[in-house]
Amino acid sequence: MKTRLRVVDCLLEVHDARIPFSGRNPLLKEALSIRPHLLVLNKMDLADLTHKSRILEQLERQGLKHVLFTDCLKDENIKEILPLVTKLISNSERYQRAENVESCLMVIGVPNVGKSSVINSMRRLHLRKGKASRVGGTPGITKAVLTKIQVCERPLMFLLDTPGVLSPQIGSVETGLKLALCGTIRDHLVGEEIIADYLLYTLNHQQQFSYVERYGLTSPCDDVESVLKSIALYLGKTNRIRVRTGTGDVTVRAPNYNAAACDFIYSFRKGHLGKVMLDQA
Repeated sequence: MKTRLRVVDCLLEVHDARIPFSGRNPLLKEALSIRPHLLVLNKMDLADLTHKSRILEQLERQGLKHVLFTDCLKDENIKEILPLVTKLISNSERYQRAENVESCLMVIGVPNVGKSSVINSMRRLHLRKGKASRVGGTPGITKAVLTKIQVCERPLMFLLDTPGVLSPQIGSVETGLKLALCGTIRDHLVGEEIIADYLLYTLNHQQQFSYVERYGLTSPCDDVESVLKSIALYLGKTNRIRVRTGTGDVTVRAPNYNAAACDFIYSFRKGHLGKVMLDQA
């Protein structure tokens, strides 16, 4: 990424709107800070933005003056990216690129926050063209810094998609759980049932009880094992196991806790459990 900086005019950092403060890789900004910078907080449709102004104030105190909330599924606020970066580029030194009529942005951020989706959304709006970057629901879809991808004709603008890069040291266990819950860390590295436990704690703490109705529970519950058992039975996610008794082996059906945890997490990531803000301003 650093070797491609000579052709880059501005950095477009994409992050998950549900965790505007947690998990952003400080090493990326330090290594690439010689260029103008716009922070795009994507997946705003999944985030509780009740205190959006406080979030923006705190980000500004951290030195981030240019922040935009977006939703790639509906192309919401995507059209605002181009005027913002054009202004940032025009107000900055372009070094050896002053004679170039084209502009180039480098899209950076942690895995699975929607970097490729932002690129495809910009192409869809400005060029009426389809996907140029692969997207997916798991981290690690983009493997290398790609060649320049055109996203606009007038002004002539290109983007460089890059792999998601996590900080080598995650600040705290809770930050790691937030990243895992938002899908920036592969589930099996943390454990689906551990992620589900943190999700249940978060929903109860924020009094988001839509999971009760979704999974046919009688009331909110703090015990993740009990909740996962209820989810498994509600969804029919059970395993046949052999149990040895005093009169011989019998086959019984047991709840599949892992399958229940996966469905619980999936429902959260799709917004079926309500809008949530994992970081508090």
